[in-house]
Amino acid sequence: MTCAEPGRVAALLAASLLAGCGGMADDLFPSSRDRSGGQAGTVGPALGQTAPDFTLAAAAGGEVTLSTELVGARGAVLYFTMWCPICDGHMMDMQQHLIPAHPEVRFLALDYVSGSAADAAQAELSAGWAGSGFTTLADVGALQARYFRTFMAVVVVDRDRVVRFRGEYDPAAVERALAALPPLAEVAP
Repeated sequence: MTCAEPGRVAALLAASLLAGCGGMADDLFPSSRDRSGGQAGTVGPALGQTAPDFTLAAAAGGEVTLSTELVGARGAVLYFTMWCPICDGHMMDMQQHLIPAHPEVRFLALDYVSGSAADAAQAELSAGWAGSGFTTLADVGALQARYFRTFMAVVVVDRDRVVRFRGEYDPAAVERALAALPPLAEVAP
C-alpha cells in the first residue's frame, strides 16, 4: 500500500457512507427550506405527509383540535412562538399581510415556552397579541414543536392536514404555500 492509498480508501469509505444515508446529505447543507419530503399518505412532519391531529388548550379557554379548526378552511398556519422580538416581527408581518389576504386560513400561534394555558394567555397579553388574528394555543412541554422539529418557525397544512410548508418564516415562501392551497369546495344549492 502506498502513502496515497489510505487517503483514497478513507475518501471512498466516506462517500459510501454518505451514499447509503438516503437523503441525509441534505442535512449537511442546511437551509431555511425543508427538503425532507415525506411519503404521501403517511403521518409525519415532513412535506407531503399528513400532520397528526392534535388538541391543545387555548389561551382564551377551552381546547382547540386541529381537524376542527380546518372545517370550512383551506388550511392552517401553525406558528411556533416564544414571544421574543423575532417572533413578534414574524407575527406582525403575518397579521399585516397574510391574515387579511387569506381569510379562509386559520392562523394558530403555538406557545411552546409557557407551562399552561393560563401562562400562554398571560404571555399573549403581555406581548400585545390578545384579540389578534391568531388563536393562541399552549404547546405545554413543546410536544408539537418537537414533533414538527421546528421552533420559532412555521408549518402550513392544507384542509386535509397535509404539510405544505415547514421551515423558518419566509414571507414569500409562506405566501406561495398559502396561495397553492386547494380552494374550498363549492357547496351545491
